[in-house]
Amino acid sequence: MKRRVIVYRGRVQGVGFRAATRELARPLPVSGWVRNDPDGSVRLEVQGDELDIARLLTMIRRDRGLFITSEQTGELDPVPGEAGFEIRYR
Repeated sequence: MKRRVIVYRGRVQGVGFRAATRELARPLPVSGWVRNDPDGSVRLEVQGDELDIARLLTMIRRDRGLFITSEQTGELDPVPGEAGFEIRYR
């Protein structure tokens, strides 16, 4: 079980980025959340098997790539018992 944080920059707010990310994540066996940050970026935290996380990130790039100018990725400790994927509003 892995947990990744990805911060997307570009024109990622006001273009349906969070909703699209949630819809892409829901069919996959991953959990986590996505939110807009005050600096104009979008923060994604996703947890699951390495392959499933990679699959989601590839789908986001394919679906939302025109809006992304950069992404910063890091690793976090898994959150025990987390289930589902949601949009957070802070």
